[in-house]
Amino acid sequence: MALGEWIKSDDFKTEKHVPVIELPGKVKKGEAVLVTVTVGKEIPHPNTTEHFIQWIRLYYKDVDGKFAIDLGCAEFNAHGATTAGPNTGPAYTEPVAVFKVKLDKPGTLVAESYCNIHGLWESSVEVKPEG
Repeated sequence: MALGEWIKSDDFKTEKHVPVIELPGKVKKGEAVLVTVTVGKEIPHPNTTEHFIQWIRLYYKDVDGKFAIDLGCAEFNAHGATTAGPNTGPAYTEPVAVFKVKLDKPGTLVAESYCNIHGLWESSVEVKPEG
């Protein structure tokens, strides 16, 4: 079985797992741009000791490229767990990551996220740098 068969791209009705990719309206060739990836943008994903987004990863594949390029990964490690028990901690990390990238060719950005209970999730967006 291939890994791709396990990756989901449609959200549940009451929980959001699919990463949302946001970038400026215009991307200029060779200029740095901020790409924000969020899980739970419209409906927050639970962020508890028992149920959380562990990481978000961003890839890029240019239209002529043979392989995807791994742009980066953000890990979320604080989910309220302490020695006092679950969900009692003083710190929680939210599943939002910002990547600063330069793109020279049109292509596709692909974001993946991992929920400790519901597995792998994915979304993509086409990008066409101008100039």
